[in-house]
Amino acid sequence: MKDLKNKVVLVTGGNSGIGLAAVQQFLEAGAKVVFSGRRQDALDEAASNLTGDFKTVLADQTSLADNKRLIAETTAAYGKIDALFVNAGVAQFRPSEQIDEEFFDVQFNTNIKGPAFLIKEAIPQLKDGASVIFNTSIVHNKGFEGSGVYSATKGALRSYARVLTTELAPRGIRVNSVAPGPIGTPIYSKMEGMTAEQVQDMGASFAQNVPLKRFGEPTEIASAVLWLASDASSFVNGIELAIDGGMSQI
Repeated sequence: MKDLKNKVVLVTGGNSGIGLAAVQQFLEAGAKVVFSGRRQDALDEAASNLTGDFKTVLADQTSLADNKRLIAETTAAYGKIDALFVNAGVAQFRPSEQIDEEFFDVQFNTNIKGPAFLIKEAIPQLKDGASVIFNTSIVHNKGFEGSGVYSATKGALRSYARVLTTELAPRGIRVNSVAPGPIGTPIYSKMEGMTAEQVQDMGASFAQNVPLKRFGEPTEIASAVLWLASDASSFVNGIELAIDGGMSQI
């Protein structure tokens, strides 16, 4: 998209999956991209396969200090931000009677506390007319077993995005969310408390519940993120776009 050429874009969790696909598409569109991740080796590996004007920043979204530094390093490198994709997150599943405080805190700190404080730091550094995009999930619209805490974090993030839409509107800043359904990303191999067989069975079950009978690809989410960041979606504001092959719609 030509209107993204030389735009400054920040992507959290950009070293794999949906985040990396978004980074690649933003770079192909000519944007200047900063992306973060929690592991330097993963950032280095991702960077080795990219071309374009970009910068990596080692940052943990659960750390308020890291969020502040991430915004500072982005603006120091490229100036104020045109588009922010708040993508980093974790997904863990347990029956409600088996959760503990650590299980709860890890997901809430990563999926809602981190984004809230990242946005706090970002707001003064967003250009008027900028685009903010959150990565939520269709999970908070469904009742999947074992997803209570994860669903709650994504529901909270959706509610937060609604309020932010109102607060930033006077500056012409649009706030939208993408809500993926089952997407083939590394997050499935990192699900705490589940064996590989359990993860595979869960994935097969998810796919059967998608009208298109397949998982989505990270590039299919990234394309929507790119559109929401561009002028092509200039009158799209406050939405949560389900990208799930119809899973949440029927």
